[in-house]
Amino acid sequence: MFENLSERLTQTFKNLKGQGKISEKNVEDAIRDVRMSFLEADVNFRVVKEFIQLVKEKALGEEVLKSLSPGQQFIKIIFEELVKILGDHHEGIDFNTKPPVVAMVVGLQGSGKTTSIAKLANLLKEDEKKKVLLVPCDVYRPAAIDQLTKLASQVDCDIFPATTDDHPVVISMKAKVKAELEGYDAVLIDTAGRLQIDDELMGELEQMKRALSPQEILFVADAMTGQDAVTVATEFDRRLDISGVILTKMDGDARGGAALSIKAVTGKPLKYVGVGEKIDGIELFHPDRIAQRILGMGDILTLVEKAQKKIEQEDAEKMQKKMLKGNFTLEDFLKQMQMMKKMGSMSSMLGMLPGLGKLARQLEEGKEGEQVEKELKRIEAMVLSMTVKERKNHAILNGSRRRRIAKGSGTSVQELNRFIKQFLEMRKMMKNLRKGGMKKLFRQLGMNPKDMFLPPR
Repeated sequence: MFENLSERLTQTFKNLKGQGKISEKNVEDAIRDVRMSFLEADVNFRVVKEFIQLVKEKALGEEVLKSLSPGQQFIKIIFEELVKILGDHHEGIDFNTKPPVVAMVVGLQGSGKTTSIAKLANLLKEDEKKKVLLVPCDVYRPAAIDQLTKLASQVDCDIFPATTDDHPVVISMKAKVKAELEGYDAVLIDTAGRLQIDDELMGELEQMKRALSPQEILFVADAMTGQDAVTVATEFDRRLDISGVILTKMDGDARGGAALSIKAVTGKPLKYVGVGEKIDGIELFHPDRIAQRILGMGDILTLVEKAQKKIEQEDAEKMQKKMLKGNFTLEDFLKQMQMMKKMGSMSSMLGMLPGLGKLARQLEEGKEGEQVEKELKRIEAMVLSMTVKERKNHAILNGSRRRRIAKGSGTSVQELNRFIKQFLEMRKMMKNLRKGGMKKLFRQLGMNPKDMFLPPR
């Protein structure tokens, strides 16, 4: 996600940092590049205009122009304004009320409502230990009830019985009563969708809202539709006063325009994002973490959280320590690869590590599913073809050793050289998290670099 924007911004910052002395013209050029980067990322024009105006006012101030590290000050400003656009802080479903929390999930047909409901139910059950009731109220789409029933079985959550002969409002009201009597924490209601907004659809949803008084109305949108998602969200918000947004297919959206626009345009928070087809492919949306990823800082905290869910605590702690030292070897890299295999898409995991975003993009570009895994297996084969001594000390990899490793792994010396170069770039970035520019930058952003590696409290 955000690959194109991240790449453009990284180049802009590199150009700015490369100036011997920064001037108002340098900053003006950088701001112009940032503006074009956002427009190419399909961010709403009004959002870009307001964002650039705020950045410009701050960036042309004395704090930046007379700073000892103006490039970092500029990145700090971009980071702060990005977080504001994305929503300042993360917020999921609010459970600070008398249970059960009733959440209507709405959106157009094909946006991924039914799948998102199952993923959200799984997240609430596994991470927040909530008792969830799923309610099928899409009585018009063929097999919609059957689909939700199968998904409920996958996530081991209860589903309210319903048929296509029942009225959606009646189904939802009965389900709410059942949830109140049987001690459920959350009721997730799958509503009907249309290919486009019409009065009949919105009228039914408004009727359901009046009958249920739901604490949450979550709008589901496909990130791949860009500004269309923002337009539709605005209309749903006007008619229903939505409480938040679930953006699906975020992992497939290289631009990120919808995510960067939806909060600023609707005023409603982006609460969850879909990041894969598997049932656990949904995450809380963290504006600060997303801003870090856009600016090329990686997202170590999310990576560690994923690790703690999928691997043993002791192994997770060892991985944190290795990352924090910033001087890990190819042997450590191999172990981390094997750990990350347990956490889903390798390319998405690599994208969370500082300095490996480019490698992650290379793995994704033009390759899907099995092809990506094939590339990762080639990398693993290269490391496995090394001796333990070579994995612990890459400096001894001379020409003859590299030819032997390439032959043993079924790859080429060029591929091996490219991988070693990428590994060293990652190693350098990890060291920078502890000292030098990156450490200073994290502190300027009000963060402790060490906190990036620690489990959430």
